[in-house]
Amino acid sequence: MTLVVNRTTGVLLMPGVRLTKFEIQIMDTVWTRGEASIREMQEAFPVKKRPGYTTIQKMVYRMEEKKILRRVRKVGNFHVFAATVTRESVERTLIGDLLSIFGGQSRPVIAHLIGARKLTLEDVEFAEKTLRQIKEGDEGR
Repeated sequence: MTLVVNRTTGVLLMPGVRLTKFEIQIMDTVWTRGEASIREMQEAFPVKKRPGYTTIQKMVYRMEEKKILRRVRKVGNFHVFAATVTRESVERTLIGDLLSIFGGQSRPVIAHLIGARKLTLEDVEFAEKTLRQIKEGDEGR
């Protein structure tokens, strides 16, 4: 397996990174802050549903073994971690997996989003603008 790493950020460009919901919740803190300690990751969870420190610690160490997180420095007696994968690459994989469930068709997903009132007019306008830009880019080739 070949790994491509951005030298500036240290982020791996790995296709197909799949994370669990719990891993994504942990990564959200790291992606938002750029770097985070285990305590910061734990405290980002809502108080009522906050996992214990050792639960987060165990998951962070597993994610480090999977090369999703890396230690960037040690401060006192704790480590600070940074992401080695981007939010966008994880989202792309999740969306690709979702679409594959529907045979690659986006219409059932869009219909559900509309029915659940999760798709706004602003979302549709953004999609139209993006599709126009893609079409214009394809015509310029």
